[in-house]
Amino acid sequence: MWNMTDEGEALSVVVLPYPVAIWRPPSPRGEGEVQTMLISPLLLQSKVPFTIAEVADGTEALAAAEVARALFKSGADVPALALIVVRDAIRAQALEQAFGFFAPEMELFSFPAWDCQPYDRASPNGSVIARRMGTLSRLVRSRGGERPRVVITTANALVQRVPPVGWVSAQALAAAPGNSLDMNDLTRWLEHNGFVRTATVRDAGEYAIRGGIIDLYAPGLLGPIRLDFFGDTLESIRQFDPETQRTTGQITTLELIPTSEFQMTSEAIRRFRQGYVSAFGAATKGDMLYEAISEGRRYPGVEHWTPLFHDRMSRLTDYLPGAAII
Repeated sequence: MWNMTDEGEALSVVVLPYPVAIWRPPSPRGEGEVQTMLISPLLLQSKVPFTIAEVADGTEALAAAEVARALFKSGADVPALALIVVRDAIRAQALEQAFGFFAPEMELFSFPAWDCQPYDRASPNGSVIARRMGTLSRLVRSRGGERPRVVITTANALVQRVPPVGWVSAQALAAAPGNSLDMNDLTRWLEHNGFVRTATVRDAGEYAIRGGIIDLYAPGLLGPIRLDFFGDTLESIRQFDPETQRTTGQITTLELIPTSEFQMTSEAIRRFRQGYVSAFGAATKGDMLYEAISEGRRYPGVEHWTPLFHDRMSRLTDYLPGAAII
């Protein structure tokens, strides 16, 4: 049906058997208020599905931002948290950029899908895993309340199971200058949590050791950092440019999170072996995957067997209780 505003502009409304929000696109003359979505607080409090009609291509971020703002201001018994699901990574990236323009005040989270086929012999790109783990860790720690929060993901990423919430929250390693921290213990933590030792740190998920210095690039950090030790005491934490290797700043506190969705500890290996035998029978001679994991070595494509390293898996929505799904 069609309704007319006082100014004579037509509003297109889809008539459906559940509540509908009305979206008026910006005036081509540049006049009037741009953000004019009509969402009743009662509609949000009812927690029933509703449709936003006639959203022009390219303005999805503007419409979704208005929903997040309405949630934040409604006072409803729901968190100011919205999960936006798009069809592919290209559209997700475009939406992230649009949110940066239309709603820079919001806390934005990105959760990409793996960039490989299910049960492929290739592992997902390390930067993708780092972004995923960085988002999960931020969601666990984020309490909200100060500003609206928006999570952007794809359909493929939404249906894929993720590590348990409790496991992610328990894996963080905090440190600060002056703390006592054994370099060997830190190195073991990095190895167990998916970091790869290299000669020079340039990408997320890498670390390097030179005497009493450890360089590493962990998920959630804007760049690589350099940890300077004197014996078992952490003397300083510095940011550095991965291209020039020169220091760019100092850090007073640090919280490291895994760059892998499972650990290679003895307990996790035991769980993998039991699950593998239970699902596929006794391992045969020459089973390179089983032999590599049994020896504590990561095998190409082992990420596709992540469920065997955990007692149970979670959904992305388990990290977003009560979130509005768009």
